[in-house]
Amino acid sequence: CSFFFIRLKDDDSGDHDQNEENNTQKDGEKEKNDREKPQSTTKRKAVVPGPAEHPLQYNYTFWYSRRTPGRPTSSQSYEQNIKQIGTFASVEQFWRFYSHMVRPGDLTGHSDFHLFKEGIKPMWEDDANKNGGKWIIRLRKGLASRCWENLILAMLGEQFMVGEEICGAVVSVRFQEDIISIWNKTASDQATTARIRDTLRRVLNLPPNTIMEYKTHTDSIK
Repeated sequence: CSFFFIRLKDDDSGDHDQNEENNTQKDGEKEKNDREKPQSTTKRKAVVPGPAEHPLQYNYTFWYSRRTPGRPTSSQSYEQNIKQIGTFASVEQFWRFYSHMVRPGDLTGHSDFHLFKEGIKPMWEDDANKNGGKWIIRLRKGLASRCWENLILAMLGEQFMVGEEICGAVVSVRFQEDIISIWNKTASDQATTARIRDTLRRVLNLPPNTIMEYKTHTDSIK
């Protein structure tokens, strides 16, 4: 499925007029969404695949956050610090965002990219995340860009095969190391977490001695 994504990367079928039109439409829909705040985004999606585009199984949203190290963060200040980049519904829309984004390996300081299903905030407290957890892989410097791309292509291509369990993925750029993680809904479901771990090893081509840690969000909050 990754080949499917890569093959379409250079197929820039969207012209700028259409993009602008979509953005205007998105802004209008966003205002509407903000007013109505529906409980579920599955019934009415503001972002839809364009004509002849290849739809994804779910819509996803890119987020970015950056903070000053050493300064304690409350969940409120964290939420204020996290910025939405945009939402996409098709392979082509994904590449339009991704091709303009800085690669994780080129980010400086204390920065994070988050890619989550539309309607799920990349926060432990979100309803979709609160009973879940994440697999964490610590990477030496220089590996983050490749691993992040492989991880998100696997996620968008539904390679984890765990139903609706996947919530999103995060790459965290730090001074000494970089960290990637994938979040799922149900921390207590050991069969699911094991399957996610095995798929991660495969799609990231990790050496056998790579240390992988599973952490529940309730532990993270503590």
